[in-house]
Amino acid sequence: MKIAISCQGNDLNGDIDPRFGRAKGFLVCDTDADTQEYIDNTQNLNAAQGAGIQSAQNVAATGATAVITGHVGPKAFTALDKGAIKVYLVGGGTVAEALASFKEGKLEAAADADKPGHW
Repeated sequence: MKIAISCQGNDLNGDIDPRFGRAKGFLVCDTDADTQEYIDNTQNLNAAQGAGIQSAQNVAATGATAVITGHVGPKAFTALDKGAIKVYLVGGGTVAEALASFKEGKLEAAADADKPGHW
């Protein structure tokens, strides 16, 4: 299974990025192969609009079926949902901590966006 985690660094030791659409990047963790790949998202950091949708498309292109992030807006949530990608929200910490919580079943899939658009 591939999980895309919004991150401020480029490895497991980096902090979770609290924003999905405007995250610095995503660490895509393949739990079956035990590998990680960093996906840069800087093209969306200062986008006037559409950052969440574009980030969702970038995540979908990796083959991820889950996203772990701090917050997600309504357009990004809808795009991820249409791509059959579940969203899990965390309050902070490192990518490694979030991944461990996911593997231990401590995270619950979000039912909807938790932030308004353009925050």
